[in-house]
Amino acid sequence: MSDHAASAELSTDDLVKGVIEWISIESPSIEADAVNEMVDHITQEFEAVGLECERTPGEDGWGDLIRGRAPGSSRANKGILVVSHIDTVHPIGTKENGNPIRIEGDNLYGPGTYDMKAGAYIAYSAYKKLLEMGGQPKLPVTFMYIPEEERGSPYSRKFIAEEARKAKYVLVTEPARDGGKVVVERKGSARFKMIAEGRPAHSGSKHEHGRSAIKEIAKQICEIESWTDYERGVTFNTGLITGGTGVNVIPQHCTIEVDHRFIRLADGQEMEALLLGLEANDPDVKLTITGGISRPPMERTEGIIDLFEKARAYSLEHGLDLQYTGRTGGGSDGNLTAAEGVPTLDGLGADGFGAHQLDEHIYISSLEPRARTWMKLLERLD
Repeated sequence: MSDHAASAELSTDDLVKGVIEWISIESPSIEADAVNEMVDHITQEFEAVGLECERTPGEDGWGDLIRGRAPGSSRANKGILVVSHIDTVHPIGTKENGNPIRIEGDNLYGPGTYDMKAGAYIAYSAYKKLLEMGGQPKLPVTFMYIPEEERGSPYSRKFIAEEARKAKYVLVTEPARDGGKVVVERKGSARFKMIAEGRPAHSGSKHEHGRSAIKEIAKQICEIESWTDYERGVTFNTGLITGGTGVNVIPQHCTIEVDHRFIRLADGQEMEALLLGLEANDPDVKLTITGGISRPPMERTEGIIDLFEKARAYSLEHGLDLQYTGRTGGGSDGNLTAAEGVPTLDGLGADGFGAHQLDEHIYISSLEPRARTWMKLLERLD
């Protein structure tokens, strides 16, 4: 395949059309049937280019996981694993009311455009175009599309790790950052739930008989959030809190959910032990804490930088000067593959803006250059 041929054959209009087809199938993580409608569509797309499809039924209410393997990808030598997620954070109906699918100048709007259906489509489309133009990957290629990444990949993570161990390289189609930059390192993350159970009482006539779960949780929140240390790269956020039954009742129950981010795995493990070891300030209040590390950090390694340099050299051939951004606090399935010791390059999806927002969009002008980089990665990595 010549670069001239790639330039002549790749069509921005076709890429836009394909992305719109994918975002038109709304697939919030918690709607398994909707996610499976997306899986049905991808199955047809994969089979159309000769990928051998392996569909794994979801568990615990999640949608199905789909893998598409290029013929010969089951052979012993390690290959390229392409990881994408097809779930979004947006409820069904967002494509009409919250963020209608539309084109305004260079911007294509719609739920899940930027995070990350455009990137998932670019990778598939690049493989399809490579075959159409007579090219072939040097390494076995497996596409793996995840149904619940936005919820931390609780079901898929075991399959992700399994596939990563078979791979020489992992390419992740999460969106580009900071003006088109790819991602070579991410913070790790942990999630915790804390439940306090006190003793209810009338807040007027029997106040002294009560033991407030909310009061206990308030003290715990202040303690936990005091552990945030920006210089160390350690943060805590109490993002959800529920409790109480009435303003005149000493609250018996209170629950919080805590998000924790960290740069170094050792820090995450230290803070995990510290949080799980917390005890109630009030001996009459029962405290229950669950959770732990959900994604280890994606640490920048020599192998990751070497993979980036290959991608940058390929992109420079068609005028795209690929760069990488600084460490990002958001997690992805790339954290899981990097933790297996496999060189992982993340943020290879479309450039755009507004992940998880109602103004989410991609820059149409980013599609063709990034698709060309994908074609070269799939064809030349060895």
